[in-house]
Amino acid sequence: MRSHVPARVAVIAMLSLGVAACRSDPPAAPDAAAPDRVTEALVARAAARELDTPYVPPPGDPLEHHTSGFAKIMCSAVFITGLDPDFAAEHVGYFTSPYAERAKVGKPEVDREAREVRITLPNGVTRVARHLGDQGCVTLPIGATDVSFTPVPVPRNLPDPAESPWPMGDVLPPHPLPAELDAAKVQQAVEAAFDPADAHTAAFVVTWRGRIIGERYGEGITETTPLESWSMGKSVTSTLMGVLIQRGVYELWQPAPIPEWQEPGDPRAQIRIGDILQMSSGIRISAPGDPDFDPARGYPDHLYLYTGSVNSFTYAATRPQQWPPASVGRYRNTDPVLINYLNRLGIESLGEEYLTFPQRALFDKIGVRTMVMETDPFGNFLTQGYEFASGRDWARLGNLYLQDGVWEGERLLPEGYVDFVSTLAPAWKADGRPIYGGFFWLNGTGTFPVPIAAYYMAGAGGQTTLIVPSHDLVVVRLGHFKGAQAGGQALRRALALLMEAVPAR
Repeated sequence: MRSHVPARVAVIAMLSLGVAACRSDPPAAPDAAAPDRVTEALVARAAARELDTPYVPPPGDPLEHHTSGFAKIMCSAVFITGLDPDFAAEHVGYFTSPYAERAKVGKPEVDREAREVRITLPNGVTRVARHLGDQGCVTLPIGATDVSFTPVPVPRNLPDPAESPWPMGDVLPPHPLPAELDAAKVQQAVEAAFDPADAHTAAFVVTWRGRIIGERYGEGITETTPLESWSMGKSVTSTLMGVLIQRGVYELWQPAPIPEWQEPGDPRAQIRIGDILQMSSGIRISAPGDPDFDPARGYPDHLYLYTGSVNSFTYAATRPQQWPPASVGRYRNTDPVLINYLNRLGIESLGEEYLTFPQRALFDKIGVRTMVMETDPFGNFLTQGYEFASGRDWARLGNLYLQDGVWEGERLLPEGYVDFVSTLAPAWKADGRPIYGGFFWLNGTGTFPVPIAAYYMAGAGGQTTLIVPSHDLVVVRLGHFKGAQAGGQALRRALALLMEAVPAR
């Protein structure tokens, strides 16, 4: 039987999970009925294409999952970013641990000697998150005393940034900004990004033609502080797939060689790598961003892929098909998890060390030193949103895309890949939502006051790396999660000023 879905979106439940903070607030609807009509059309279109497969919700207790997320968030905030525990509990990481859920459990206990955070639930269960060095923090499975992989150090094979010029280092040019820029207005834009104070902006970096032209950091934050970045990591996942395609490991439009899909007659064998990158694999899960999301169906798989303390690759690969590939666009974490699975298979097919490959093959090439990519307890990257990096390092990654995947003369991404990630995915176009490319968001509905052709990495809590090719701009805004709404408004005001300050090509 085809699963029943409600005709309207569960807005209140979605907001309580923090999903609305994944992107900046969309433009206001022209009338109150319009969102309902759009939702009904999306649900009806998907229902007409739905396959007859079952939905089985994730196992376990939702509060235990939320607390798994809370412990991990606190561990990362303290041991990666260096935040005060009380500040972190109040301000960061609502996505996998909503603010209201935190009040239901004990106060996080920070053990600096063991580099752990422990949180006890009313039922006596304690969730433990441990800092593993360069693999960041991982919440252990309930009852486990260790992870199921061996953490490894990740060398940064780069020169001293204090003695190397930007972008490979942190030394900025001493001469003033070019005359064609309105330097005063650039500075106004930087200040606007931090106003009001409850925007909780932590980092704001602006580059023009690759040069930093504006920059500011919040209290206690510097240009090298790794900050919560959330779903901007999906764009990192896409970038690593691009690196593997450039190396000849994969082709963009080949069927995805997921081992679990290779039995004869498995319809998932028809899903191509490009379909997964475009968030249109059609894999069946529950995600709070779905237009027909129903919280009564149980804890969402979209969050369980962060908090379940399971092998995330196996979980994602064993979900059934809901729609034919490339037919329906849905923002679901199964897709970046599956690309990460393919990335691991591809890296290991080269005989390379999986956990150090991103730094060696990508970040060392473009001057990135602060990126921390976290894993599940089995050592699989969870960069659908568990990663940390500084504002400058996100700006470096944005400039790789502004430069068409070429860095200092070396092509790191295949020709055409930047166009692919920044072009509207067919399934999303068919749904009437011109907002998604290849693990990058598109400015197709004018979310930001910049040209429609702009595209961006986006993460919960207002994390943004915006690429504006028409103006040679990359703009990074990172902030503490509690300020997401005010931070999004501040970012739009800052961008409007930048459009006045920076000439088009």
